[in-house]
Amino acid sequence: MSEPFLANDSRPRLPRGVRLKHDEVRGEWLLLAPERVVKANPIAVAVLQRCDGIATFDEIVDALSAEYSAERARVATDVRALLTELATKRMVDL
Repeated sequence: MSEPFLANDSRPRLPRGVRLKHDEVRGEWLLLAPERVVKANPIAVAVLQRCDGIATFDEIVDALSAEYSAERARVATDVRALLTELATKRMVDL
């Protein structure tokens, strides 16, 4: 199976049945999918909250690099890696 392709104008979103939820009891964010639960670190949460199917990959990267005063190229590399990995697991649609 080939690796999913993430174009700069892709509009990533959480597919049907997958959601990002804050577990109040444990005080952590979880990415919930059928029969799977993945703990999401604060950076992953910041990325996934922007995966609404409207914002493009470039817009997500621009927003994150501005919000965290981080180098855009580094943010793009990290966001691309995260979204590609989650797409491989069918937890994000690209």
